[in-house]
Amino acid sequence: MLALAACSTNPATGDQSFTAFMSEEDEARIGAEMHPKILDPYGGAYDEIELGAYVAKIGSRLAVLSELPKIEWRFTVLNDRNVNAFALPGGYIYITRGLLALASNEAEMAGVLAHEIGHVTARHSAQRHSTNMATSIGLTVLGVLGSAAGVPSGLGNVANLGAQAAIQQYSQGQELQADMLGVRYMTRAGYDPSAMTSFFRKLKAHSELEAQEQGRDGIKHNIMSTHPRTEDRITQAIDLAKEKAVSRPIVRQKGYLAQINGLVFGDDPQQGVRRGRSFMHPELKIAFTVPPGFVLLNFPNQVVAVGPNKSRIIFNMVGSEQVSRVGSLPTYLRKSWGRGIGLQSVERLEVNGLRGATGNGRVDTKDGPRDVRLIAIRGDRKRIYRFSFVTPPSETKRLSLELRRTTYSFRRLSGAEADKIQPLRLKIVRVRRGESIADMAARFPFERFKREWFRLLNNLQPGERLKPGQNVKIVTG
Repeated sequence: MLALAACSTNPATGDQSFTAFMSEEDEARIGAEMHPKILDPYGGAYDEIELGAYVAKIGSRLAVLSELPKIEWRFTVLNDRNVNAFALPGGYIYITRGLLALASNEAEMAGVLAHEIGHVTARHSAQRHSTNMATSIGLTVLGVLGSAAGVPSGLGNVANLGAQAAIQQYSQGQELQADMLGVRYMTRAGYDPSAMTSFFRKLKAHSELEAQEQGRDGIKHNIMSTHPRTEDRITQAIDLAKEKAVSRPIVRQKGYLAQINGLVFGDDPQQGVRRGRSFMHPELKIAFTVPPGFVLLNFPNQVVAVGPNKSRIIFNMVGSEQVSRVGSLPTYLRKSWGRGIGLQSVERLEVNGLRGATGNGRVDTKDGPRDVRLIAIRGDRKRIYRFSFVTPPSETKRLSLELRRTTYSFRRLSGAEADKIQPLRLKIVRVRRGESIADMAARFPFERFKREWFRLLNNLQPGERLKPGQNVKIVTG
């Protein structure tokens, strides 16, 4: 009876939806409350006024053509290298600079924005919240994607990605609805909805390349993990929308590329940068290098290096409030950070003039036993830097020397060194006669997968060649 009484007809979908526990006023309030809390885990808003205004202009053009044109829509570009987009209740739409770097034209970006607008107009958050409340499950507005496999609980959430999943995963039915509504808004605005399909293929290729970089043992943290869609379902959504084809659809590739020219690509120096196997943080003035075969992943609160057979290196920092309560580093390892692990051989050490301590132990995990070595290094009165080396017993001896090298690679950067650290940027260049994919890819400051990244960013298929005068994206240091 409660469900029947609380059902309402959604103006966007025409369906009866159960939204008893969240009114439209509640959605606006929750969105406003969560907006500032979203920014910090995602690196804040991207500090480029013209690009932000451009995205907001396209988003607003789509939103006013929706069934909720009068709510206070807000569009934010997040300073996040990951490829992601999501919506909060009340019209708060977020898109990362990582996604903007991947898109090839305005129509593809518009498809992403229209899809997220569809989640809002369909009131998917309200439906999920009300259903969860009715079954006493509760609503999780902010969440995390999880932790690296094989890490003992005693180390905490080792690969905490922050609030990378700002919205819980939508159901396939909700994704289909959001795509259908997105097609509606795109078509009304004059875009070709097939841009949704082309960009989905690119998202899939990006996810596969990331997995390849991480030895197919990586952490899924892009839009594919929170939006369960398939190309067939997008095609189905286009058919269900029953919108007339646009005779002269808007694509705007040249204008879009001009907008993203100079976009920061990859890590922002405020969160540290990766150069091959080395990590450097200009603000903290620190650097270290991980062993060959390890792939660095940089998150807002820590760095994770993924190695062979689920080996992990986790680097993070203890802030000033906790540091003030730390006396002896060996005692800190035994009684605080490593409590419950049963550390052995706890001893002091010195790392390039900095005092430290280390200890090792073994723990059971869902993937079997793991050897753990903890290293704490006192940077100053405000900071303690920490390494966690987590290895399967079969790898511990083989990796021992290289992991020690990682420990002793940790060092302070001089002011001059820190000042030289600049972010990578996306640059739009014109292909000259005779230039090949290999020539362009060689300009990428990457250690591996240069050609794969060049093809992905420029949507080039195997066997496809460059044309003189063609505008392409490259990554420069």
